[in-house]
Amino acid sequence: SYEYSDFNNVEFDSYMIPTNEISTDGFRLLDVDNRIVLPMNSQIRILVTAADVIHSWTIPALGVKVDGTPGRLNQTNFFINRPGLFYGQCSEICGANHSFMPIVIESVPVNYFIKWISNNVNSSLDDWK
Repeated sequence: SYEYSDFNNVEFDSYMIPTNEISTDGFRLLDVDNRIVLPMNSQIRILVTAADVIHSWTIPALGVKVDGTPGRLNQTNFFINRPGLFYGQCSEICGANHSFMPIVIESVPVNYFIKWISNNVNSSLDDWK
């Protein structure tokens, strides 16, 4: 689950796309239904926690690895200097579904990010009307 707390608490879950539903240009066991969209050329800070067991939120191409521990709040920061897709997954042996916890970050220019976050804030507000 992800939450953009600086942007009117936009929240969503991100799940792995099942093998039988993935497109021909997708990556099996790595693609997700909802990507994390982040602006490039901006310092990004993330806060990580867990609800059940220790997890490790890892994006190798960005050099990011931070543990999520139940009852604790951990943080890290990173800087994405190019657009693109960055793949990762939980790198802690956290249980039976450990290999089914992929992470996909989509890095976009700031103006695209502002448009994306504005659309998500508006759509979440519309759900309450």
